[in-house]
Amino acid sequence: MSQNVGTLVKYRVIKRRVGEQKPYAVDESEHNCFLIEGMNEMWNLILGLTATPFNSTNAYIGVGDGTTAESESQTGLQGSNKFYKGMASGYPKGPADAGDKKAVFRSVFGSDEANFAWNEVTVANGNSDNAKNMLRIVASKGTKSSGEEWTAEVEVQFQNPA
Repeated sequence: MSQNVGTLVKYRVIKRRVGEQKPYAVDESEHNCFLIEGMNEMWNLILGLTATPFNSTNAYIGVGDGTTAESESQTGLQGSNKFYKGMASGYPKGPADAGDKKAVFRSVFGSDEANFAWNEVTVANGNSDNAKNMLRIVASKGTKSSGEEWTAEVEVQFQNPA
């Protein structure tokens, strides 16, 4: 019987009202749905083939209102309302800063950005569904409105089976 290396994806949304330092809510959940297009892009990067890295210049977190269940064959967000945001300063973080076997992606969505129901999230190497999307998570995080600043954080960790 063979055992496979697994992954754990934590998706966290930190909700603040504009002008307030302290969040009024932090919503975290765990998932695992990598997309074929993202896995293939990561292999191309590992093998030194032509690919776009998920680095501070190219990485985006996309949020949308889609509720269609995750499927590895999907290519990006599925909803009608979508918004892709570049990385916050200093992100993404790799193992040296995030811990062994981890990468952390973080984007801050301002008061006038992505004001709709947040039901899905992706990490992409570009700012649209045309980019390669590493993963897609369906998880209702509430409806963002004007006057709020939400921070989306996606932590990806490879792990061996127990």
